[in-house]
Amino acid sequence: MRSQSLMKSTILLVVVVASTVLCWELYWRSHGYEISYDDTPSMWADKRKRVYEPSESSTVFIGGSRIKYDIDINTWQQITGQHAIQLGCVGSTPLPVLVNLADDSKFKGRLVIDVTETLFFSPSDAQRPKEGIKYYDEETPAQWASFHVNHLLESQFVFLDKESLSLGAILDHLPLQNRPGVFHFAGFPPEFERMSFERQQNMTNRFSADTAQRNTVIKIWKMFDSDTSFRPTNGKKLDSIFNLVKTSIDKIKARGGDVIFVRPPSTGSYLARENKYYPRALYWDKLLQITGCPGIHYQDYPSISNLNCPEESHLDLAGAKIFTTHLIDLLKEKGWVFSYSK
Repeated sequence: MRSQSLMKSTILLVVVVASTVLCWELYWRSHGYEISYDDTPSMWADKRKRVYEPSESSTVFIGGSRIKYDIDINTWQQITGQHAIQLGCVGSTPLPVLVNLADDSKFKGRLVIDVTETLFFSPSDAQRPKEGIKYYDEETPAQWASFHVNHLLESQFVFLDKESLSLGAILDHLPLQNRPGVFHFAGFPPEFERMSFERQQNMTNRFSADTAQRNTVIKIWKMFDSDTSFRPTNGKKLDSIFNLVKTSIDKIKARGGDVIFVRPPSTGSYLARENKYYPRALYWDKLLQITGCPGIHYQDYPSISNLNCPEESHLDLAGAKIFTTHLIDLLKEKGWVFSYSK
């Protein structure tokens, strides 16, 4: 009798748990959410392993969130026949990743570097890339297996989006009032941050069409910019960044690799702040001059200069497809040859 009772309890527990999971999953799907992956160090490390493909087979992208939003991987791969290896990290400078690739004698490929000035010239914003590099260097067989099990589950269930749909993330989005000495950052709207397994970030169509959600993110950018003590990197610190970048690029080019800088679009008040703190002549132009690398600045090309960023800093998916298509054409003009091109 006891064993039968235990069996019934176990079955009931399984049914309750399965029903709860199913209802939670259906709830999010009914609200239009689709599969999105968490941007973990293990995810970054998985893509880092791919950089050894021949240059005619792949291109590596590094930078901050703009390169993740603005490069549409499907468009890139359909036109070029190449893999797009996305190693960008949101809110981060690409310098640790650049140094990591430069010091890796096996990397001899093509590299596109996103120059979002507020991040590129801020070496302190390096936590995410450093975590990814550390994971890549120290990954154990158990961690490798865990990553692939997680991938299998995340590819099936919407509710496993920890960064946006977990209980903790939902609580973070509660509209709590700040108090003296207590600051509550509600985070970004979930529909602003969706990510594919290839690490492409995108905002949903509903987000780009929703003025309220767009304004929420614009307010976040302005909040980040409200620090009156902020000073852009200059003087000896800026010179050391230029020297570090040049040294790293020289190593890659000496092995036969190709490197190019790309300045993606920004608009509105965000662009105005960037122009104020990072005048082009002192940062972008000097970067190209010191490194001897070619660059593609979106403002120089009519085909991409008027693209709209819904929240002033990133392209939506439609804009990313246009930007990616024209970027490929501009790379060809710079001498990059793709073995396959539509």
